Amino acid sequence: MSDIFLSTVLTLDASVRVCVPLIFASMAGLFAERSGVVDIGLEGKLLMSAFIAASAAVVFGSPWIGLLAGIIASSVLAMVHGFASITYKGNQIVSGVAINILAAGLTMILSLAWFKKAGITPTLNNDQRFLSIDLPGLDLIDHVPILGVIYRELISGHNILVYLAFVIVPMVWWVVFKTRFGLRLRAVGENPKAVDTAGISVESLRYKALLIGGILCGIGGVYLSTAYNAQFVKDMTAGSGFIALAALIFGKWHPYKVLAACFLFAFLDAISIRLQGIVIPGVGEIPVQLIEATPYILTIILLAGFIGKAVPPKASAQPYIKEL
Repeated sequence: MSDIFLSTVLTLDASVRVCVPLIFASMAGLFAERSGVVDIGLEGKLLMSAFIAASAAVVFGSPWIGLLAGIIASSVLAMVHGFASITYKGNQIVSGVAINILAAGLTMILSLAWFKKAGITPTLNNDQRFLSIDLPGLDLIDHVPILGVIYRELISGHNILVYLAFVIVPMVWWVVFKTRFGLRLRAVGENPKAVDTAGISVESLRYKALLIGGILCGIGGVYLSTAYNAQFVKDMTAGSGFIALAALIFGKWHPYKVLAACFLFAFLDAISIRLQGIVIPGVGEIPVQLIEATPYILTIILLAGFIGKAVPPKASAQPYIKEL
């Protein structure tokens, strides 16, 4: 029983670590879509910020400089998306896909130019990355049955970006649903003409939403290369941006529901690793490929409509053209 309990706690611990970039990316997408802008480019922003953060951490020897650089890189791409889809009224889907392609290509070219390795940065040492933190009271609680294991393995021992991810969610909820900015943000996503008539700039609100999303997405990318891993590797996001979009739809654009969806996807990813090599009586060993595909299969199932009707903001994906 103790082995099963420990295994469960360790799986949940792995789920927490895996869901962090999904949380940041989905919260970024939530701001964008609540303002009426579809952000398919979450994957590209995660990838670019991960690369720039790892590169800056190597050059300057500080994960905090890497964090700042990653946020700037992601924010620049967010503004590019805004320039194309808000200012020039371009197709938001096409713009987002272009950002994904651009990020995938640039990370390869820049890594080759800067480090003479295509798609890889040098390995970060402990001074160049975010390390785990032991929370206060660990020595006292560690000896308590059950609670000690949960506190040691699940609650304590994460890096600062993990804790930030779970703090961000209630902050996003408060901003979106309890502030004037959030009210205007939701209004511009539902009826931009009414917002414009009230004398509020639709373009300004959407740019602000994308900038906030760029910052959040940047932190998620930084986590991947300087906290969860110790270097940047080609395509290391592995579809996290797209899964974040699926979590956004699954959670129906509500921060807490989106968090639950992110954790569900992360849990499936974490448990799939533990299922590798396990033999099921009458079935045999589960193919590794099937296990690894499980989170993505669930994504397709959920998006096929098995979660009930998810209605996006009415102005989503529609450029606003001001009437003269």
